[in-house]
Amino acid sequence: MALYITDMCINCDVCEPECPNDAIYQGEIIYEIDWQLCTECVGHFETSQCVEICPVDCIPVDPAHRESPSELMAKYERLIRKQS
Repeated sequence: MALYITDMCINCDVCEPECPNDAIYQGEIIYEIDWQLCTECVGHFETSQCVEICPVDCIPVDPAHRESPSELMAKYERLIRKQS
């Protein structure tokens, strides 16, 4: 499953640089996550780095984009191939 940022976001700017897939970006009002790039840090880290660093706990799993760990790993591998 990809992650998303709720409207509890305080725009503190700490999550964006932590994302290894560049999935987090400044939206019109709050930061947002591109679910097509979010792998929940699978392939990079043991835990989702944005969730770990978020001071207000506003980054839950996105129920609209459910993905298994193997699907997240496949997405990670596609993203890595694209970068090469």
